[in-house]
Amino acid sequence: MLTKKQLDLLEFIHTRLQRDGVPPSFDEMKDALDLRSKSGIHRLITALEERGFIRRLAHRARAIEIVKLPESMGGMPLAPTSSFQPKVIDGPHPSPTVPANLSPDAVMLAARELPVMGKIAAGVPIEAISHVDHHVAVPGQMLAAGASHYALEVKGDSMINAGINDGDIVIISETSTADNGDIVVALVEDQEATLKTFHRNGSSIALEAANPAYETRVYPDNKVKVQGKLVGLIRTY
Repeated sequence: MLTKKQLDLLEFIHTRLQRDGVPPSFDEMKDALDLRSKSGIHRLITALEERGFIRRLAHRARAIEIVKLPESMGGMPLAPTSSFQPKVIDGPHPSPTVPANLSPDAVMLAARELPVMGKIAAGVPIEAISHVDHHVAVPGQMLAAGASHYALEVKGDSMINAGINDGDIVIISETSTADNGDIVVALVEDQEATLKTFHRNGSSIALEAANPAYETRVYPDNKVKVQGKLVGLIRTY
C-alpha cells in the first residue's frame, strides 16, 4: 500500500510521462508535492522503486519509467517484472530468482538490489547526492520485512571507531525517528546530510562522531531530521 505522498508523486510522474514523454525533474516534483527539499522526493522515489512501481535507468538523466500502476489509478502492470526481485547468493554465482521451497538457511542468503543514492558525509556534513550512482546486492538478513531501504557510500573518517570507513557502503532503513545511540542519516537544516550517532537531550539533538578528531555538533531539534537508521555495512577490499 502506498502513502498519499507516494501516490501523489506516482500520479504526477505518470501524467507528465503521458503528456511530455519524459519524466519531471526533481525540482518539478518537489514543487508539485509542495515539499521543502529534494531529499523528500528522493525518499519517495526510492520507496516507489522498492515497491516495484517505477524503475530508474542507470546513466541517464531523469530516466524514470513506470512499471505498474496501483488499482486506485486503474492500473495494470506495464512490465512483467520489477528490477528489485530477490536473488539467492550461491557462492560467486547468484541465481536470478528465489524458489518457493528454499530452506530457512537459504532464505537468509536471499539478496536484494538497493540503489546507492550517492555519498554521505562521515565527517562534516555535506549535501547528499540525489541520484542513483549504481546498485548493490544486499543480503536479505540485513533488511527488515516491510521496511524501505537504500544505500549510501561513506565519505570521511569521523565514524571510523564505529567500524565505518571511508568508501564503505552503508545500508539504511528509512525512518523519521531514532533512539539515543542509534547511528542515523541526519538531514541538518534541510540542506546537508551526515552519518552520526544520535542523542536527544530535551529540545536539543547531538550528532556525535566516532573519532576524537571530530567534535560533537549540537542543534535545536527543529534543525535536524532523521532520514534513516544504519542496519548494515558492505565493504569491498
